[in-house]
Amino acid sequence: MALSTQRASAFLPSADQSAPPQWNYDVFLSFKGVDTRNGFVSHLYHELQHRCIKTFKDDPKLERGTTISSELFKAIQESRLAIVVLSPNYASSCWCLDELTKILQCMKSNGTVLPVFFNVDPSDVRKQSGSFAGAITEHEKRFREDIGKVKRWRAALTEVANLSGFDSKNQCERKLIEKIVEWVWGKVHHTVRLLDSTELVGLKFTREQIDLLLAPTDDVRFIGIWGMGGIGKTTIARLVYESISFHFEVRCFLANVREASEGNRLVDLQKQLLFPILKEQITQVWNEEWGTYFIKNCLCNKKVLLILDDVNASSQLEKFAKEKDWFGKGSIIIITTRDERLVKKHDMEISYKVQGLNDDKALKLFSRNAFKKFEPEEGFRELCNCFVNYAGGLPLALKILGCSVYKRDRDEWKNELDKLRKIPKIEIFNLLKISFDRLDEMNKNIFLDVAFFHKGKDKKKVIEILDSCGRCGGINALVEKSLLTFDILNNIVGMHDLIQEMAFQIVRQESPEEPGGRSRLCHHNDIIHVLINNTATNKIQGIALSMVKLEKADWNCEAFSKMINLKFLEVDNVIISSIPRILPNCLRILKWNWYSSKYLPSNFQPNKLVSLEMQDSKLVRLWDERI
Repeated sequence: MALSTQRASAFLPSADQSAPPQWNYDVFLSFKGVDTRNGFVSHLYHELQHRCIKTFKDDPKLERGTTISSELFKAIQESRLAIVVLSPNYASSCWCLDELTKILQCMKSNGTVLPVFFNVDPSDVRKQSGSFAGAITEHEKRFREDIGKVKRWRAALTEVANLSGFDSKNQCERKLIEKIVEWVWGKVHHTVRLLDSTELVGLKFTREQIDLLLAPTDDVRFIGIWGMGGIGKTTIARLVYESISFHFEVRCFLANVREASEGNRLVDLQKQLLFPILKEQITQVWNEEWGTYFIKNCLCNKKVLLILDDVNASSQLEKFAKEKDWFGKGSIIIITTRDERLVKKHDMEISYKVQGLNDDKALKLFSRNAFKKFEPEEGFRELCNCFVNYAGGLPLALKILGCSVYKRDRDEWKNELDKLRKIPKIEIFNLLKISFDRLDEMNKNIFLDVAFFHKGKDKKKVIEILDSCGRCGGINALVEKSLLTFDILNNIVGMHDLIQEMAFQIVRQESPEEPGGRSRLCHHNDIIHVLINNTATNKIQGIALSMVKLEKADWNCEAFSKMINLKFLEVDNVIISSIPRILPNCLRILKWNWYSSKYLPSNFQPNKLVSLEMQDSKLVRLWDERI
């Protein structure tokens, strides 16, 4: 997905990233129990666990035999990296030496080994001298019949001692553990662990973009990532978080802020942010006010990375990050939102608008979900293109649609497409409708009017029409909320196809069975049904019917007499056999090309009309009594 940026380089679309290896453990700990189990290793293990780094530490009950157990062997293979704590008695254990040999063997192909020289000289490990000399000599005596084993152990000790690592000399245990954990965090979180591999299709956060965020500065930076629902804002925020979080003293990704706010659970998110600082004192955070108090007083000297995902109100942001001086030097606060006004209001240094995927990347993302590979299967490409066109570059829609046809045959694919043309996928509809539900009544009406009648029209003309209906000033607000788009070059009001489909479904739900009970009509079959069967009601506010080619129709025009709240009527390429005796006086827009009468109804009083268009009609006078 591509992003446009206002004050910094954009996140650029790129080739797909393959999925990271699937590890069961982040870290495998190798150590000699008698030296370190109840001290250094215990503390190190606790800190790794506290940072949510999944660590394998063997149970003391396992260390009984002279050969490495199958359980440990498997754990080494399934670990992303290994920490080898080389202590004075490490080499005395055949178990430890077998473990070390296996670690080095596994990590050569895919992994990393970190030696920690704990109260030993690295050169003693490398040369098997000092405290290591006696242990190796004993092994040579014990295994004189299998001296090759001891040679492998020597080679392993030399190899591990030549790796970069940490030395306990001249530093306290606490500082050493902090350094190790930071190093591990950076290695573990270098790959994207919050993201499913399918989410990375079409998205790559480049080294240059990471460096942009990490550029040396004491400033506290606020960054806004905004765009319509399902466009990929959260994916980008997660990718940023996983790429740079290990550079920060305090880091926290708070998901679903809007949802937590609606459930009165913002204090739970505040506690999530504060727990690494307050720990057992977290019980003092009684409510949101106390949470805000602790945030601004406990984080003001900390370098913080805070992601606030899915924010939709200033009041939510102010509970976590109202002012820059709440955070220490170099902190970064990132929000994702559908509402550009939040980004503008809080004067964020960097603002990114997320755009949809282009067709090539959209096809790859769809295929990844539909076929579990990046290209369509033979015979499915044309159908894939239909789904991709329907999704309009929206990543969430591409994933949902791809999953819906996974392992289905061509006929089932076609049936799914037919269903989509009638009713949108409920998961997509519900996600997009969140933005609509937050609008006030006036902006809801403006949004629906544009979706049904004004998409693709000149902005100035649309505003004029809406103003005449008493619906003023909402266009810009809807653009800021990512529900409408505005082409500055051509001055055209636009809307994503799936957003428009969501609008159609909202109105369809007003009267699922009878179109005459809906507020707006623009689909051919619905309008014909109402006008032939005379099922109109006073609910109808607008009708737009435009046929592809000129057609004749036999309507029951009495239906118009029931539409007493009709403000918008547009009919094109239709010649009707009878003409309406009544047109609603509240009409603001009347466009009826090919109108088949010389006159408008005599009782029509168009006092509120702002636009009249009757091209190719037989009209010679407005009505027969007077001009």
